[in-house]
Amino acid sequence: MEYRQLGGSGLQVPVLSFGTATFGGGNEFFKGWGSTQADEATRLVDLCLDAGVNLFDTADIYSDGLAEEILGKAIAGKRADLLISTKATFPFGEGPNNQGASRFHLLKQCEGSLKRLKTDYIDVYHMHGFDGVTPLEETIRTLDDLVQSGKVRYIACSNYSGWHLMKSLAISEKYGWNRFVAHQVYYSLVNREYEWELMPLGLDQKVGAFIWSPLAGGRLGGKYGRNKPAPTEGRVSEGKSPVPQSAVSEEVFYSITDALEEVAAETGKSVAQVSLNWLLQRPTVSSIIIGARNEEQLKQNLDAVGWNLTIDQVKKLDAASDVPVIYPYWHQRQNLTLNPLPRFY
Repeated sequence: MEYRQLGGSGLQVPVLSFGTATFGGGNEFFKGWGSTQADEATRLVDLCLDAGVNLFDTADIYSDGLAEEILGKAIAGKRADLLISTKATFPFGEGPNNQGASRFHLLKQCEGSLKRLKTDYIDVYHMHGFDGVTPLEETIRTLDDLVQSGKVRYIACSNYSGWHLMKSLAISEKYGWNRFVAHQVYYSLVNREYEWELMPLGLDQKVGAFIWSPLAGGRLGGKYGRNKPAPTEGRVSEGKSPVPQSAVSEEVFYSITDALEEVAAETGKSVAQVSLNWLLQRPTVSSIIIGARNEEQLKQNLDAVGWNLTIDQVKKLDAASDVPVIYPYWHQRQNLTLNPLPRFY
């Protein structure tokens, strides 16, 4: 397993990490993702650790806390050998303060996560989404307090816009508080908007990227293609995919799957493995969060590392997935000497 430095921090993380949204199946939405219980979760954790995947990503809202509870059981006796990433912000429980990034909510959620995970500390604590109501000073100071207390090692954000992240970093710098070292983002061959602003920001400010839904909610898993009937079961068909079907046009999607199938044939790898390997060669990417309903899926995803696509193969996939950019990016790209793109090759 390859390890990379997480942003501007000193933390080394594996290029593949394991996502636990499939643990529990505690409500209707997450049942569509999976219903892994403690015994199978323990086997999956052990398989990951044997492969060098020592980072496990979860969140308070995954199955209403059940995913954290199951992960806590699965890592019993192994805490010193692994890293845990969890998140807060979205609605949890009842009451007027049941969501957001206020001091009240974050302290309550952090304590709850620690209890469910059966641990004294969280390695990477994410703001799951941006709270445009709570003053950012309150949020960042609370996170800094959690780091100072030893309950959190590093802080990160997820699903932020460029100005959300940059303002957060500026506040950290202004007051000397801990700063976000990572940004958990959606990024895949199907949707490359991350490259337009968030990737250049990550390069400039040394913010590493954790990638969620690297297979576009399962659409790049090899079951979908130009001449393949769409599956009638699974998250996508049930409307429970985190990536809406409208996120990409049908023709662009088929252009991508055509190119993926060609490259898969050239490499002897699966479409999913090629999709993951393409991401591993992109700037700022520290770790890709993979999920699995069972051991076989996990083993297949683990085979996305240990080899690399050629530059020509990466360029073929880039060309197939390229789409017109929106303003102001098309205007900025009229002069690339002033606004250079990230270096991909």
